[in-house]
Amino acid sequence: MLIDWMAFTPWTALAGGVLIGIAAAMLVLLNGRIAGVSGIVGGLLKPAMGDVAWRAAFVAGLIAAPFVYTLLAPLPTIQIDAGHSALVLAGLLVGMGTRYGSGCTSGHGVCGVSRLSRRSLVATATFMAAGFVTVFVLRHLLGVVGVGP
Repeated sequence: MLIDWMAFTPWTALAGGVLIGIAAAMLVLLNGRIAGVSGIVGGLLKPAMGDVAWRAAFVAGLIAAPFVYTLLAPLPTIQIDAGHSALVLAGLLVGMGTRYGSGCTSGHGVCGVSRLSRRSLVATATFMAAGFVTVFVLRHLLGVVGVGP
């Protein structure tokens, strides 16, 4: 994946971060739920009585958001330099990681860190360290091009 740094604007990144923070805060304040996407989707796979509607609405919002965004501006061009097998493997590894880590980056990184949860602080530090090590090994030790910025 390549990032067009000339098209990067910190204001849109800031606005996106603020929107994510507001959405996470609204979900916890109005619904008493943590905005961890893997947990929300997992709850749809094993539905509990009276717990499906808000989860389905949350996932529908995630899917609908890019379509709504195109009403305001064109979506950026995305170029992924990995094959289908690498993407499937990466998805499976992320899914396994969210199960072993008892949550994903949205639950731990956004919601848990903001609540100063020790478990989330450790999990987020682990996510970041694993990402740094992966990029270093792939890019600098194995010479794989197209990994990271």
